[in-house]
Amino acid sequence: MNNSEIKFLAGPQNRWQDFKYAFNVLTEFIKGFRTLHFVGPCVTVFGSARFNEDHTYYKQTVKIAGEIAKLGFTIMTGGGPGIMEAANRGAKAVGGKSVGCNIVLPHEQSHNPYLDTWVNIKYFFVRKNLLMKYSYAFVVMPGGFGTLDEYFEALTLIQTKKLSEFPMIIFDKAFHKKIIEHIELMKDEATISADDLKLCLFTDSVEEAVEYLKINAIGRFGLKPIETKKDWWLFE
Repeated sequence: MNNSEIKFLAGPQNRWQDFKYAFNVLTEFIKGFRTLHFVGPCVTVFGSARFNEDHTYYKQTVKIAGEIAKLGFTIMTGGGPGIMEAANRGAKAVGGKSVGCNIVLPHEQSHNPYLDTWVNIKYFFVRKNLLMKYSYAFVVMPGGFGTLDEYFEALTLIQTKKLSEFPMIIFDKAFHKKIIEHIELMKDEATISADDLKLCLFTDSVEEAVEYLKINAIGRFGLKPIETKKDWWLFE
């Protein structure tokens, strides 16, 4: 979190400081729009930055992302190391498109080397919005607080109809065992409805995940991006 974000979240600032912060947020959104406008229909992969290439989760992600890229989707990630790198690497390995929306942090996370296109964003909430804006589906791999934040925000937007009912795949049932149990508890306590359990697929199978995307992303929404053209007056 950068200094301007810390100050903003600390409470009321003077009007000029709040205006400058709002303007900075706007410019970050515009930067993201300009970079990602033409990347094509995406599947965003969420997951931890902390797994290296020898880890099972990293290897699984390379395989999953490769199979999804073969369907014609652009693989989008948070642009950093670990699971994000693995997903981008998987896409590149099969000749697919690979993009990243990287967060700017003081001591960590530079973009990984498997990106065709990337944008560096200062604010987490701007980055999350961009990762969701261009995606037809989401894949949640093992991760920490940030991964769960992204997962449940996207799920909440789908649940509340603020986002189309794009498929959400959560990979590795053993890792997510307690989360699965807690979701069942929420259903039993009626804090979510039984139908909400249909909003995501928990699986250990790459084949099942790919088939789920074929039916619930391609079959339901198609794979053609919204027709866009470059405008000379925007220096595109």
